[in-house]
This record gives sequence, structure tokens and C-alpha cells, in this order.
Amino acid sequence: MRRFILLISLLMPTLLLAQSYTVQSPSAIQTITFELKNGEPLYSVQRFGRDVISKSALGFELQDGIQLRSGFSVISTDTHSFDETWTQVWGEKKHIRNNYNELRIRLQQNDASKRMIDIVFRAFDDGIGFRYEFPEQPNLGAFNIMDELTEFALTGDHDAWWIGAYQWNRFEYLTEHTPVSKIDTVHTPLTMRTQDGLYLSIHEAALVKYSTMTLERVHGTTLKANLMPWADGVLVRTNTPAVTPWRTILISDTAGGLIENYIVLNLNEPNKLEDTSWIKPSKYVGIWWEMHLDKATWGTGEKHGATNENARYYIDFAAKYGFPHVLIEGWNIGWDGDWYAEGVVFDFVQSAPGFDLHEIAKYARDRGVRVMGHHENSASVLHYESQMEASFAQYQQVGTTAVKTGYVGHGREIIWFDENGKEMREWHHGQFMVEHHQKVVELAAKYGIALNVHEGLKDTGLRRTWPNLMTREVARGQEYNAWGGDGGNPPDHVALLPFTRMLAGPFDYTPGVLDLLFEDYRPDNRINHTMAKELALYVVLYSPLQMAADLPENYEKHRDAFQFILDVPTDWYDTRVLHADVGNYVTIVRKDVNSDDWYLGSISDENGRVLHTQLSFLDSDKSYEAIIYRDTNQTDWESNPYEFEIERKVVRSTDTLTLRLAAGGGQAIRFRAIP
Repeated sequence: MRRFILLISLLMPTLLLAQSYTVQSPSAIQTITFELKNGEPLYSVQRFGRDVISKSALGFELQDGIQLRSGFSVISTDTHSFDETWTQVWGEKKHIRNNYNELRIRLQQNDASKRMIDIVFRAFDDGIGFRYEFPEQPNLGAFNIMDELTEFALTGDHDAWWIGAYQWNRFEYLTEHTPVSKIDTVHTPLTMRTQDGLYLSIHEAALVKYSTMTLERVHGTTLKANLMPWADGVLVRTNTPAVTPWRTILISDTAGGLIENYIVLNLNEPNKLEDTSWIKPSKYVGIWWEMHLDKATWGTGEKHGATNENARYYIDFAAKYGFPHVLIEGWNIGWDGDWYAEGVVFDFVQSAPGFDLHEIAKYARDRGVRVMGHHENSASVLHYESQMEASFAQYQQVGTTAVKTGYVGHGREIIWFDENGKEMREWHHGQFMVEHHQKVVELAAKYGIALNVHEGLKDTGLRRTWPNLMTREVARGQEYNAWGGDGGNPPDHVALLPFTRMLAGPFDYTPGVLDLLFEDYRPDNRINHTMAKELALYVVLYSPLQMAADLPENYEKHRDAFQFILDVPTDWYDTRVLHADVGNYVTIVRKDVNSDDWYLGSISDENGRVLHTQLSFLDSDKSYEAIIYRDTNQTDWESNPYEFEIERKVVRSTDTLTLRLAAGGGQAIRFRAIP
């Protein structure tokens, strides 16, 4: 039940020219202080009375020299409390509590324009969020934002984990670890650790009709919102009434507390879809990995992967082991030639020679399997939009309920044409693409299609509002291990992701490759961890559409390890973090939404570790068979990555397990409830 409780505002004028207003989180852990000083809005954040964010600027610069940064008066304030528990359609946790206290400040400029802007702050026990709202008003209709002035004045030179913004390869870079003073402009989530061990993550929530926020270090350890621009330099085009995305700061005493934080989801609107019965978390296999290994090609020819014969092979494998979907990349016309540079060659309806979508989709349906659609557009967005509806309609006709999209293209390569026919080139993360992706998700919902988006936008919690927006890539995935010229993803990469990229939302990393060394195809490349760690990723790296990425024959070869992949769910009732150290190790347990079973995934970086795990998360009135997939004493990611062992034992909630993780290793456990 929703409970709205009116709070009494604390209006504390400190000086004639300064006013301050505060709001505390429900347990008085966080305090947000708003101050209007000489007509300029400022905010700060305190945790148990100590600054987390020092006084920081707020406001905007608009086109034509209009400023919304000074000359303000407070004309009204409002506070209220909110407390509800809502249910996810799917996710890491079934029931999520949304509990905050809110402070709304309405500002009006003192000049003749009387322009107004609201700043809304929400204080949670585990962080804060705030956004700007532009009410409908006579002197501010359509307008262009040229700069968002939001600052985050940090209290010290914190440890920071980050990837740089405005780079050629979008988000697909390895994470840097430096003091804040060494960063320039970075993508969010930006994760930090203070000198006294407090963990922070700055991100945004509910990104619609706006531009993606990056963070620019402007001086010392003060960061400022830096919005991805349009080709003409405008940052955001909008009109009143309008709202910005929420600026979010997760705050935790532990690294694991960041992972267990749901503020980004809570700041999004509730589910807009009346019927979600067709949205089903699940695993999938596909004709994909063999292209990255160069066993097959996307284009037609002798090595074409998307043939009717090969598709039937994968469908038969999926049917044998209960995989609901088969992804078939290269099925459509356009993959021949330089598709990477010329996305206009793609036809999203017509099958390539040697493949028949309708025939193969029927073959799959007859065996209880669905074809997962694939739309790679190579960043030719307008070309893609011209065919989207016809393609989604066809997918609906053949029984497809999930589509993987791709936007391969580098730098500023999103092309469109203005009203004068002038070519415009946009970033992947500007307002143009934010609005495009919203078109896709709404159209996909119309045709009963769930989305797995690659080379797209970072998640900002929109999966709550549009639960068919199931998972995204937006980071270096498994494919870099197949062909990365830098040696692929190092052992600590996946130990960093839960604390960085994945604070935004689910990630289609494509785990489950059990042929770790690629000796038959790419002997100069490999996966830089152990077999047990590859299994543990199914628990550690959450995705509701989770791929078993390897070739079917490798699963048959490693049938014992494959069993864990078959067993592990993709939808969870509860998630807890047992051990956490950013980039070094993490242990996560999740409870199946459809049974009493729990699953554990624990992974390490290039160092071996021994972790002791209390099993108090298990139901106290049950016994469980622990099926343990672990590294041996001889396992090592460099010299002996394949060796692992399986142990079965009965455990209860009062027991403690010792997790032995090899260098670059991991451990995966199924706790099967005993009837």
C-alpha cells in the first residue's frame, strides 16, 4: 500500500541572501541540502552528517544566451514521503521496496521573464536522486539546452573505476582504475571508493527525450554533467512541460551494497504494458560464436553459417536440451560486402540465399523452439527505421518473441538528414539515438517482441517501464576473447563489471564458452579464466536472456560442466552479495523465482583466493543438496584452465562453506532444496 505522509519543511534562512532546505532519508541516513545563495541554486549530500557531495552547482544554459543558473527566488516548496513494495515482471529480485522522502523546490527568476524550474530531490537510505522539471509557462515553450550545469563536488580524490567517453569504440573498453583527479570525461556509472571506505556510484535513471549524461572533471575533484551533443552542438531539444532524467548517487558502506541497490529502477515509472505474459526470461543458443571463431561467416559463401542445414542442427540441439530460442545471425540479405561500413545494404525481411526464415521458424516451432530474430543495422538508423515495422510483423507471424539488435558503428557515425538535406552525424548516445531506441522498444512491444540490444545505450532502469527491454550489451563482451588483438578480456574484467557497467542493468555478456583455448580455430586467442569461472558467470553476470554461447559439440564434449548451464535459471526471487571487492572478487547468491533452489557464483581476478561463506541465506527449515563445480588445487587460468571437480554434499543454513578460487578462477553451486 502506498503511504503518503506530509512532512513539515524546515525553512532555515541563514543569511538575508541565502536560504536552505533539507530532506532526510526515511532512516535519517542521508540528508540532501538545497541552498539558494545570492539567487544561485546549490545542493549538497550528507551521510550521517558528513559531506558526501559538497556544495555543487545546479542549472542550465539555454540557446540564445538564456540562463537558468542565477537570479532565482524560491516561490514554493513541498515535501512528502513514499513507501511501496512493487513486483518486477522479471529481474534480480522479485519484490522491490521503494521508500524515500522527497523535497520539491520551485524556483522563479526575478526578471521580467519569470521563468520557472522545479528541482525534485529524493532521499533514500542507500542513496539519492534528483531531477529538473520545466513546468508549462508563458516565457518558456520550445527550447534548446546548450549546457547542463549540474555538478558533483566530491569530498576527496577518491579511487575511481571508469571508461572514457567520446571514444571511437563506444563503451567497449577495459575499465581504468585511477584517482578521480586523473580522469577527464567518462561514462556513467562511475564507481568510486573514498579514503574512509565509502562506496559511491554516479549514474542516471529514466533516460528518455534527453541526451546521455557523461561526467567531466572540471577542476580538482569536482565533476560536471556533460551531455552528448547533437551534430549542430545543441545538447537537448525539448519543450515545456518537460523533465530531465534523474541524476543518481548510490551510497554504500560496502562494495556489495552497490550491487544490491535498486534506486535506478525505483526512479523509473511503473510497467506500461498491460499484458506481459509473453515476456519470458530464458536461455538461448545460436549461430554466432562460430563467426567470431572464423569457423563460419555472416556473409554467403562456402562458410556461410546461416544455412537451413546449420539452423536445423542448432534447433535440434536446443530441443534436446530445452533451450527456448535459437539465434541465427546472418539469416537476412546484406551481409555480403562491406556491411560494417554500409548498413543500408541490409534487408530486414528477406532471407539470404540458402536460408528460409519461414521454413526454419516452422521447423523450430514443431520442436518447441523459437527463432530469435536478429537486426544488425551498422548504425544506419533511418534505413532500419524504414523497415522495422514490416520486420517485427514478420517475426510475429513466424512466432519469434525476442530479437537481438546491433548498432555496429564507430565514433560519430549515426547519419540522418535535416530539413535542408544536409547530412548530420551523431554519437550513439545523443538525444537522436535515445529517441530512436524508444521508438524501437515501443514498436517491439506492439508486436510482442522482447529486445536484446547490442551497441546501444546504457541502461537507466527503463526495463521497469518497458519490461520487453530485457538486456543490453554496452561493454566488452565474450567476443573480445575470440579475436581481441590486446589479448582479450583480462581475468579481472568480469570481476569489475558487477560494480561498474552492471550497476546500470542486465548485461548480455554471452558466457558459457567451455572450449577455453580455441585450439582448432584461433590458437592465438583464448579465454583468460578457468572452466569453473565460466560457469559462475551465469550467476554473477545477470541477464534475463542468457546465452549458452559455445558450439553445441563443445557442450556435448563437456557434458558434466554443461549441466550447470542447463540448470541455472534466468529469473530470480532474491539476490544477495556475500563477498565483494571491486575488480578482485565477488560472490553472489540468487534464489530461483520458480523453486526453493539457490545458486551461487564466485569469481576472482588473476589471483587465487579462499573465501568462507556462511549459508544463512538458505531457508532455515530446509536441507539442500549442494552441487559444487569448483577449481582443483592444480587449476590455474594460464597453465591448467580446464581442470575442475564436482562435489555433492548436504548442507543447511547453519553451515559454512569454503570457496577455493584458483588464479583467474571461480566456483558455481546449485543448492537444490531436498523435498
